[in-house]
Amino acid sequence: VNCSAFDPFRFIIKGSLAGAAVYVAYDQGLLGSGRQGAEALRKAQVALPPALQEWTSYLGWEVRALPPTPKFDFSPSDSWNKGVQSVMSALSVAPTRACEYTVEGWKYVKDLVK
Repeated sequence: VNCSAFDPFRFIIKGSLAGAAVYVAYDQGLLGSGRQGAEALRKAQVALPPALQEWTSYLGWEVRALPPTPKFDFSPSDSWNKGVQSVMSALSVAPTRACEYTVEGWKYVKDLVK
């Protein structure tokens, strides 16, 4: 068996799984705004423990108690907003800083020429 050969069956399966993952992420709001992402995270924190308990009982695994889901003191929308504000602040002062650096550069060159 030549493992390096292109296998269209595996490609179709992997592509389908990737497409399904992107669709689920979009459908749950993970690709939307920060507020939608935070809401999807809250939904996952509520739904995950019962789903894991159901799967472990279905598979026959004995799980006495699942650890609690981690609590995130993190707001994606606040972090996103702070990042956007930082970038916009840097872009707004860029022309002034470029002018200042140009003036300093010209002074340096004039001092070298003297």
